[in-house]
Amino acid sequence: MSNVRQLRDKAPDSEKITINLGYVDLGRIDLLVQEGFYSNRSDFIRTAIRNQLGSHEVAVSQSIERHTMELGLRDYTAADLEVVRNAGEVLHVRVVGLARIASDVTPELALATIGSITVLGALQASAEIKKALADRIQ
Repeated sequence: MSNVRQLRDKAPDSEKITINLGYVDLGRIDLLVQEGFYSNRSDFIRTAIRNQLGSHEVAVSQSIERHTMELGLRDYTAADLEVVRNAGEVLHVRVVGLARIASDVTPELALATIGSITVLGALQASAEIKKALADRIQ
């Protein structure tokens, strides 16, 4: 077995975090560990975090989709923004390239549906839309 050698260190598959808990919560966790529900405190905390992330899975997915930067040309029409408004959502426009807000979009609709605009490139919109969204354009 002397011909076996490690090529490189394995990259860690997790990140260590530190949390502060009150004594009562910590005692309740220890009780569950003692009763065999969890193998240790870390097992309990990992399970609790996974359960919370699972309960918010749709919201997390939607948020990731909304906050991802798009590359190239992105048009926003009144019909697009109506869908967003009807879903009760707010867009965070992030484009590398050209973002265009169509002439059929009213300042009121833009204000109701666009939370922020970050464009690395150019933004084409009417003067009224740019004025209405001035504090949201980065």
